[in-house]
Amino acid sequence: MIGRLGRYVLGSYPPAFYLPYGISWAVGVTALFTLADPRVTGWRPDVGVLVAALTFAIDLLLMRALDDIRDLDYDREHNPGRPLPSGAVRVSDLAVLIGVGVVVLLVLNAGRGIALVALAAQLGYALLVLAADRLLGWPSGDDVVTGLLVSFPVQILINLYLYAGVLHQTGLGPSWHAVLPLLTAATAYLHLEFARKVTRELRPGERSYVTAWGVQRTAVLSVVSAVVSVVVALTFTLPWGWLVVLPLGFVVLGANGFWRGRAVRWPVLPPALFLLASFVLYLVVALLGKDTG
Repeated sequence: MIGRLGRYVLGSYPPAFYLPYGISWAVGVTALFTLADPRVTGWRPDVGVLVAALTFAIDLLLMRALDDIRDLDYDREHNPGRPLPSGAVRVSDLAVLIGVGVVVLLVLNAGRGIALVALAAQLGYALLVLAADRLLGWPSGDDVVTGLLVSFPVQILINLYLYAGVLHQTGLGPSWHAVLPLLTAATAYLHLEFARKVTRELRPGERSYVTAWGVQRTAVLSVVSAVVSVVVALTFTLPWGWLVVLPLGFVVLGANGFWRGRAVRWPVLPPALFLLASFVLYLVVALLGKDTG
């Protein structure tokens, strides 16, 4: 089983991409919450941030496994080369991975108070979504809009876990100041989510938002999501907030390739780089210091 899981990780969760992505997400969005809350001054990453980064690396692997189990029937027909439908790994292997992973995450975060509660809520909700799919067949995999609405709370809850970590580190109570960072992170993610499914020509059986909204609307929505994320971030990241504008260059690059270059699909790399660069720059801005006036 260990060998099969190793092949699964390499095939479905390549560490060269997911580890930098998960770590930068955990550290960057944590920094974002500290920037928005005027009660937090002189913030620097601590051991709790390292725990959050490790938590994210494991959590994203578990979310990948849950998604692969949920998409198994679809992948058997349309993506038979992936590890699970190809037989390189079994559903029972992934069930063990998920079970052990959940225990490891809860133990890793034991003693972190409200952060542990937020993490448990995120994991519990993700498992509930899988149960609804396996037992009820809902939502249909072809209904990508409903699927997004059902799965999106996972994104909100994992970011709330990071906010809870800030509260645990600083000893502060919850505040409405968390709303803007949540909106910033959520819309930054939506740029990637929408852009990666923008295509002028659907492959057989391909699931895409263009079937619901059309090509141009989906493409515009992906750009708007990125712009909204940056504009919201600018409202609470002074005096160095101008740095968070820089990742929009990747949005321009992707839009240029799709619209002016007439590419069939939105270029793959720019949306991922937009998100990664945004996370990194949130941290940079926080370390440079915020306007406390």
